[in-house]
Amino acid sequence: MKQLSKYPADKIKNIVVTGHGNAGKTSLVEAMLFISGATDRMGKTSDGTAVCDFDPEEIKRKCSVSAAVAPVEWKNVKFNMIDVPGLFDFEGAVAEGFRAADCALITISGKSGVAVGSEKAYAKANKEGMAKIIFVNKLNSESADFYKVFEQLKTAFGPTVSPIVVPHMNGHQVDCYINLLEYKAYRYNGTKAEEVPMPDMGHRLEGLRTAISEAIAETDDELMEKYFSGEDFTPEEYILGLTQGVRSGSITPVYCGATSTGEGVDQLMNGMSWLVPSAADSTPEVGADANGTPVELAVSDSALPAAVIFKTVADPFVGKLSYFKVVTGKITPDSMLMNMRTGSTDKIGKLYIPFGKKQIDADCIGAGDIGAVAKLSGAVTGDTLCAPARPVTLDGVSYPAPSLSMAVLPVNKGDEEKIAQGLIRLSEEDPSMHFGNNTETNQMIVSGQGEQHIDVIISKLKNKFGTDAKVEKPRIAYRETIRGKVEIQGRYKKQSGGHGQFGDVWIRFEPCDSDGLEFAEEVVGGAVPKNFFPAVEKGLQDCMKTGSLAGYPMVGVKATLYDGSYHPVDSSEMSFKTAASLAFKNGIPKASPVLLEPVGELHAYVPNDNMGDVMGELNKRRGRVLGMNSAADGLQELIAEVPEGEMADFATYMRQTTRGRGYFTFDFARYEEAPFAVLQELTKDKE
Repeated sequence: MKQLSKYPADKIKNIVVTGHGNAGKTSLVEAMLFISGATDRMGKTSDGTAVCDFDPEEIKRKCSVSAAVAPVEWKNVKFNMIDVPGLFDFEGAVAEGFRAADCALITISGKSGVAVGSEKAYAKANKEGMAKIIFVNKLNSESADFYKVFEQLKTAFGPTVSPIVVPHMNGHQVDCYINLLEYKAYRYNGTKAEEVPMPDMGHRLEGLRTAISEAIAETDDELMEKYFSGEDFTPEEYILGLTQGVRSGSITPVYCGATSTGEGVDQLMNGMSWLVPSAADSTPEVGADANGTPVELAVSDSALPAAVIFKTVADPFVGKLSYFKVVTGKITPDSMLMNMRTGSTDKIGKLYIPFGKKQIDADCIGAGDIGAVAKLSGAVTGDTLCAPARPVTLDGVSYPAPSLSMAVLPVNKGDEEKIAQGLIRLSEEDPSMHFGNNTETNQMIVSGQGEQHIDVIISKLKNKFGTDAKVEKPRIAYRETIRGKVEIQGRYKKQSGGHGQFGDVWIRFEPCDSDGLEFAEEVVGGAVPKNFFPAVEKGLQDCMKTGSLAGYPMVGVKATLYDGSYHPVDSSEMSFKTAASLAFKNGIPKASPVLLEPVGELHAYVPNDNMGDVMGELNKRRGRVLGMNSAADGLQELIAEVPEGEMADFATYMRQTTRGRGYFTFDFARYEEAPFAVLQELTKDKE
């Protein structure tokens, strides 16, 4: 593999390639690698040969499911291209890519235009204060329409969208690409560009150049004055204004082409080499020292090192591979760095530059660059590694909360432990998934961003750790309690020759506010000796584990032992324990038992157009709407209480109804009495 050159921070540009699914993000990186000479042919996602789609799951599904890094060298600049998934189920990987980047390259299909994923990528880049570049792809398709897409871009993102390279059409095909800054036209034969005479585009060309001038004028008062006076900008002013505008976020340049053939990609890379802010140009990161005081970290090789781990790969053979971005200083194989989360100090060891699934040996990773290290003990995604002489904690990765939970069952008996260990390892690799044991339902629960996310997790469990598993809808942790009061006798007498068994209790059962059993005694006159009280309570506690309605644990029961009798020879702890259980089994069905179901508080963030549909759906799910508020990104927050048993497929419903724009959080609130229909459904198989 070609050895990469070393670059200073002002020649390193970290770029996350993002956008809607199937817009051609991975193929764009593939074209860049080929055109720059990093690879000798363009791989394809469809045939499993793409550099950034190397995971077996990506090859099988023909789409990205994790973030991948590939460096591209172009005109003495190093682009660290971070390819992230477009499918909403893998937003955790998107968060990792954005954490390591300083600029977002948003890829948009020239056929389908601006989609939900495009809008979310643009909004996320704005939220992170990143520079943005748009590449309109797939213009070699007859159904593509650049100018229709460009109007969509202006409608969605405003006048900051500025065309730089546009196509000249001959019928439904691109005849050539026009660089509006150079005022030159290029025709492509594959990836090779040849300059051709400027075609006649009439008023459209001047209108596009005017759009650039207006955007540039907004970046500087002097340029604004010059624009209104009717003077043309010099080439230097165009470059300066565009550069300042892109770095401040006030201008989003638009390029175009076709990544399957490589058309226009060289012009995109030319623009990126001077438009995109370098690691040195980006806003300095602010961390916190050991006392929590903010500390600004300048991007400098001479400073003490500090880096953040933004991605982890769990490999059962190679071990753990940690991807990191050096925020300041430089890291060498003999560096001693402290993990601020664990407090431990470790020697780094062998360093790598990630290149898809391969790693290139490196003797140093400088400030602003991205590297990887294997077998870094105890380190997880989001950890800060820094010099012990200057402790500092950097922001980690902000992952979305899981929205779908499923129970995991072994295909083969006895594999529970292997499944648990495998899922723990996978949760280190993908912190957007959660794994745990529900002790009440005795199920292993895995939670993720959606059905495809969980499907990938189960598939990786088999491929990486050799363990077959399946998923099903998790059981709900129902409870049972009583609403009435009853006094009942429990009498146990057994005589079969010799020493017998005798226990006799009178117990009052009534509801109370407790998480289990509240035991009391009011025995007078020694009707039941005190030494048998613990046995009575133990018998009742054992019975509380299984209610009389559907066999769920009981809560909120007060049991008062108030009378009974005993035999001086035949009475024992076991006989009184048995007598108490008989009283429980006979008395609870007469105390108006009811089923309790867990109810959670839902915060759903929904586009206004979908609010009526979501509210109607919540009514079907027995939800109670509590209120509405305005939320970020033009969404409405809907607050409701919904039974947990009705939420199993709500994530899928929200994804489909809002086309991926909406999201929600759901947290347990309390237990409430369940309708009789729920009890009937739970007990119908037992009848």
